Amino acid sequence: MTDEDDGTRFDRIERYPTEGPRNSLWSWTDEKSVPRIVYNYLFVLVARLAPSLRVKNWALRRLGVTVGEGVSWGLEATPDVFWPERIRLEDHCIVGYDATLLAHEFLQDEYRLGDVVVGERAMIGAGAIVLPGVEIGAEAQVAANSLVTEDVPAGETWAGVPAEPVDRTVT
Repeated sequence: MTDEDDGTRFDRIERYPTEGPRNSLWSWTDEKSVPRIVYNYLFVLVARLAPSLRVKNWALRRLGVTVGEGVSWGLEATPDVFWPERIRLEDHCIVGYDATLLAHEFLQDEYRLGDVVVGERAMIGAGAIVLPGVEIGAEAQVAANSLVTEDVPAGETWAGVPAEPVDRTVT
């Protein structure tokens, strides 16, 4: 996250209206081929289940995820299966056990896409979910089981559903 980025994730999200009586999930084949999603799913499984961080990072790169040096991808953590190429993991970040990074949202009348950035040395706790368009700043921390709906500034700790800044002052 840079100083000139004053917007919210919604300023960075692309919206694609869908027509007809069905919800937008029915339209994914208009954007992605079935073979590509099968390919992605297989490499998502490798990234989720491989015990080796080298193998995990290799699989993430095959998906199109930008993976920096020394990235730690936790067991059963899940990158977006439809648009993994919209995820950037900067050097030495940690994505914890069973965390999910989503670059898409399927809604009733539209779907939305947005890049997800996990900054250098940032940490995302176990079971956390990061929504599309969110940027986690350098050295920021997201607590376990949090739902990240907006940017987390560098060096801050956020927790909860939805995630909010954690006040570290002792009273």
